[in-house]
Amino acid sequence: MTADATQESDIIQSGLRVLQIEAEALTALAKDLPADFVPAVRLLLAATGRVIVSGIGKSGHIGRKLAATLASTGTPAQFVHPAEASHGDLGMVMPGDVCIAISNSGETAELSDILGHCLRFDIPIIGISSRIESRLMRAATLKLLLPAWTEACGLGMAPTTSTTMALALGDALAVAVMEARRFRSDQFRTYHPGGRLGAQLAPVHQLMHAGEAVPVIDRNAPMPQVILTMTARGFGIAGVVDENGLLVGVISDGDLRRHLDGLMDRVAHQVASKGPVTVHPDTLAAEALRIMNTRKIGALFATKDGKPVGIVHLHDLLRAGVA
Repeated sequence: MTADATQESDIIQSGLRVLQIEAEALTALAKDLPADFVPAVRLLLAATGRVIVSGIGKSGHIGRKLAATLASTGTPAQFVHPAEASHGDLGMVMPGDVCIAISNSGETAELSDILGHCLRFDIPIIGISSRIESRLMRAATLKLLLPAWTEACGLGMAPTTSTTMALALGDALAVAVMEARRFRSDQFRTYHPGGRLGAQLAPVHQLMHAGEAVPVIDRNAPMPQVILTMTARGFGIAGVVDENGLLVGVISDGDLRRHLDGLMDRVAHQVASKGPVTVHPDTLAAEALRIMNTRKIGALFATKDGKPVGIVHLHDLLRAGVA
């Protein structure tokens, strides 16, 4: 049967079967978390060096992802290819490090040298495998045993279910370590400065306009002066401050329209909306955007101790890639 002749129902059935098998395997793993999971997290937290992750083939791909996740969440980590380790890269694995070795069978010959190196220099090993009696698990200081489960491919041979479980268990390790470290969103941005994620995690003070660009006027300023200030600054809003420099209100284009009758005979505080919504300069850009969307406003004043120190406009957030 050609690929074109394959029935749509057969294709759908194949996809559903794979997802069902892997979902059942993950459920089994979640119900019976490896006994050494907590000691493994504590070992990673106590490491004075780096976390070295190693594996070959599909396990190597999972290992690279685990090392990247750890490194991006505050735990120094590096993937070392076991074959390259045998040709000089063992020098990357030092006392003080912790090694995570991944092999479904636990008998991967290429891991022998890196395991031997760790044993020689008393570098603890966290083994991830589905065979407790394997060479890897016998060498491991801590053993993260995966449930013995059928691979999802039709032949029952291609690494599918086993790699899914290893990936999920690696994520569980990384997140548990991250949360135990109290890893904060501002720290997360340190390792993710680019793209939309970096923009969302940027603090408002990196995007706001400050100094002379901030449209503020005295509470008793006449309305012609208010309108000139709003026009000159171009944010469609002006902040109203009292004699102590505290922000006591804002005047928007909407406020001007609501007070058209006798507008020019009024002063700023008579037109301003009281109790303005503000943010701190250290507020994340994503949170500022959420506030703007919720309140249906186009600009926010950033204040410190009640005094306006900057203003951020919706367009600033959009240009930065926050949304």
